Amino acid sequence: MTSEERLRAAFACEEVDRVPVSPQGFGRVDPKSELGRRLLEETDIHIYTASGLDWFGRKVQAESLSEGNFRTTVWHTPVGEFRATSRTTERTSARVEFPCRRPEDGERFLKVPFELDEDRIREASEEFRRRREELGGRGMVLVEVPDGICLPAELFSPEDFCLLWADAPDLMEALVGEGHRRVMEGVKVLLEGGADAFRIVGPEYASTQLGPEAYSRLVVQYDKELVALIKGSGAIAYLHNHGPIMRYLPMIREISPNALDPLEAPPWGDFVPERARELLGEDVCIVGNLDDMEVLGKKDFGEIWRSAERLLRALGPKGLVLSGTASGTYGAKAAENFLMLARRVGG
Repeated sequence: MTSEERLRAAFACEEVDRVPVSPQGFGRVDPKSELGRRLLEETDIHIYTASGLDWFGRKVQAESLSEGNFRTTVWHTPVGEFRATSRTTERTSARVEFPCRRPEDGERFLKVPFELDEDRIREASEEFRRRREELGGRGMVLVEVPDGICLPAELFSPEDFCLLWADAPDLMEALVGEGHRRVMEGVKVLLEGGADAFRIVGPEYASTQLGPEAYSRLVVQYDKELVALIKGSGAIAYLHNHGPIMRYLPMIREISPNALDPLEAPPWGDFVPERARELLGEDVCIVGNLDDMEVLGKKDFGEIWRSAERLLRALGPKGLVLSGTASGTYGAKAAENFLMLARRVGG
């Protein structure tokens, strides 16, 4: 099997010639370096491309200004301006000022006329196809799409997002519902453009910040519909959800994605491989569990192999992909451990 065939079969919980060992992207490794080329040839790498989705849509004019490590974006709308600022470091970038601060800002956002930017999404489809052709079967490409809860989670700061759920749950649900509608429109265009594998991000905003009731009301019903759209078109629907996960597995089973990541081990999460199938069922592929930075990036291979063996015993060989925990920042030591892991699993 090629790496792409192996990953697709694993995500579909079908038979594979060996359990895939799959770095999520190249991390801090230069893809053109010797180490990067070895990752591409010897592991089953999977990478993500952008969706082209924009919460403000095609009709809203936006302007950006950079000063030092800060970048400010202003959206000019018929109901007034929305402003956000991001700060960039050598390692990452994060938003430090958010477009909405109070419930009234969320209500104002819902009054902004929205028109999907189909041209931008078609460009994202073209990028997906280009990267897939570039890999040539040596890995797999997935379009990374938000779910509905990402709309309020990206409009509000983490603190204000939590307060919104406490103080104005009806408004939170209205924002999630509108975000979901826009995502569904965008995914239909991506599917028409040839995208056939999707990684859905966002559920962790509910699981790590709001709790099970919010997960049920703000994630399950909407993501279930999104997953059904993707799978109904013959594409892969892969769900991403950081943090403690065990009590959410029955709800994720109801959503019914093809695959789930990253399923962190303690102390970063609470994943127990031996209980996963009982709670999640046999039809969801488990991806991850080997922490990129704290395990693959620091531990000796013997300890890493013991963790991998536990996963293989409890979950393999179908419906399992040995992977990192989606940090996107792993380095050379973790890359070498991915390579050794692929050799050991294939041996």
